[in-house]
Amino acid sequence: MRVLRVSRYRLTKRALAAALDVLRSGGVAAIPTETAYGLAADPFSRRAVSRVFVIKGRGADKQLPLIAGSYASASRVVRLSGPLLRLARRRWPGPLTVVAPLRRGVRPAAPGRRPATAAIRVPSSVWARGLAAAFGGPLTSTSANVSGRPALYSAAGVRREFSGRIRQPDLLLDAGVLPRRPPSTIVKMEKGRLAVLRQGAIGLPTKLKK
Repeated sequence: MRVLRVSRYRLTKRALAAALDVLRSGGVAAIPTETAYGLAADPFSRRAVSRVFVIKGRGADKQLPLIAGSYASASRVVRLSGPLLRLARRRWPGPLTVVAPLRRGVRPAAPGRRPATAAIRVPSSVWARGLAAAFGGPLTSTSANVSGRPALYSAAGVRREFSGRIRQPDLLLDAGVLPRRPPSTIVKMEKGRLAVLRQGAIGLPTKLKK
């Protein structure tokens, strides 16, 4: 696993170019987000998605959450309308993940059954959002840890997590220790109302208005 030191406050050309090379070749990069470190890969590449699942030891029945560089980029992947649209516009960029139907013809790679929805957010993290924007489309954003283990908030923790494992991320963008923050809040539409699937960094009522 190659390691590049970065500042979590600004993009640098060298590290950005290195990360893009990895992603465009079907590789996996561990990157800082506004919550914990995450695994970024091309969600439309079978090879890349398969590598994320192998690296994490993740069950094939679980989907990979996505990050996008902007609201416009996210809306090209999923259909946002009504309260879900208004909430996303108000809270993005930020730690809000929305689960929404995929647009017609959008087919992320998946090891199991093809999903009908995707969980996506526009992060406030300079690196997570900037990398997705430079890539030109969404990236995976599952936490950079072995499945079932705690999220990791330091690059040193990511290195220890995968030390000695045969399958590792190709690149780690080392932004040092991240602030310990709750994960993103996850919402979706249920029976015409917004429902909170996971309470996280954004506190919302369990059932929201239509």
